Order: sequence, then structure tokens, then C-alpha cells
Amino acid sequence: MKKEVISTDKAPKAIGPYSQAIRAGGFIFVSGQIPLSPDSGEVVTGDIETQTERVLKNISAVLESAGSSMEDVVKTTVFLTDMTDFSKFNECYARFFTRNKPARATVEASRLPRDVRLEIDAVAVVGR
Repeated sequence: MKKEVISTDKAPKAIGPYSQAIRAGGFIFVSGQIPLSPDSGEVVTGDIETQTERVLKNISAVLESAGSSMEDVVKTTVFLTDMTDFSKFNECYARFFTRNKPARATVEASRLPRDVRLEIDAVAVVGR
């Protein structure tokens, strides 16, 4: 199976030894995204809704660079540092997945890179 690295400057650069995404076998595997500004590489401050929106915009940018979209996402994994943010997170998340909602796992994590409040990874099918 051929493996292709996906990279775009419309999403934050990887902050470690990994790729923004990999396309393989008809799928796109998006690495965990945290609320970093693609322009500055700095953490976007604000409430959970602001940070969730930035993360999902980053995922969308990576998918678009791979010829896919949020509508093609089949699975996400969400890491929250505080499960009391869950309902507000869900409200924002729902605006990005209005139909054909992906499967999802959500877990509470004690700490995430750069001490952010959330991280999301995604798996999508290659766009139609």
C-alpha cells in the first residue's frame, strides 16, 4: 500500500516528528490537532468553543489539502482536559458536522501538548 505525506501551510506545522496527515489505502489519517494558529504557531487562547473551532478549522484545512473535506470524516478521537467542557465543546463540534456525523470517542486526558484544553484527530475517506 502506498503512503503519501500530506502537508499544508493553512494548518499549523507539526510540533514533533510526525506528519500533519497521511493518505493511505483510500483513507486520510489526520494527526491530532490542537488549537494552534496556522500563522503564528501559537496557542489560540479563549474558551472551549474558540479553541474547538480553531482545531476543527485546522483539521478542515489539512483535509482540503488532501482533496477531502469534513463531510468525508468517518472517525474522530477527542481528548479534553476537563470533561465539564463537554457540552460546550459538543455545541461547537456539531456546527462542523451537520450531516453524516462521524463515529467518535471522547476521553478526558490529564494533560495535552502545550497545556491546551483539547486535541482532536480524524480519519476521513479520500474525497469524492
